Amino acid sequence: MIYLFLAEGFEEIEALTPVDVLRRGKMALTTVGVTGKTVKGSHGVAVTADITIDELGDLSDADAVILPGGMPGTLNLEAEKRVLSAVRYCYNNDKLIAAICAAPSIFGHMGLLEGKRATAFPGFEKDLSGAVLNNEYVAHDGNIITARGMGVSLDFALEILGALKGTEAAAAVRSALQCRN
Repeated sequence: MIYLFLAEGFEEIEALTPVDVLRRGKMALTTVGVTGKTVKGSHGVAVTADITIDELGDLSDADAVILPGGMPGTLNLEAEKRVLSAVRYCYNNDKLIAAICAAPSIFGHMGLLEGKRATAFPGFEKDLSGAVLNNEYVAHDGNIITARGMGVSLDFALEILGALKGTEAAAAVRSALQCRN
């Protein structure tokens, strides 16, 4: 199971693109409302989460957690201890953790990026403590995927799909979506 966390003020494209792409790739994905069942994005789009954080189980079935960026969504994600616990659980159990835009800063603040290639929205590099910064739009190092922002949401989602289900599955979805390489 993939868990994608939604907190008030999330960036809509960064959240919904992975949901769409991963479900097209036949992956089990559950959206988790951190600040309620219906969560409003940074541009006023309301999304009804599959479950609330209060309904989140023990994560033993987790294959990955995804954190979309946006403001104040990133701050609201980081303020919720259960989100941080989910990230830590996946990291410690060699499950995938993925974040885009401002959200990789959460991984940096948690000390998870030490010696790892990582990227984030310009201006958040200072929050990627210990990371090997680069100019990649999407960085994948071990069980960590980070991306710069909304403009690379599709590449971010396809990278997650490839990491979890293989490059052939990601290529098939890319082709079906008529993406440029």
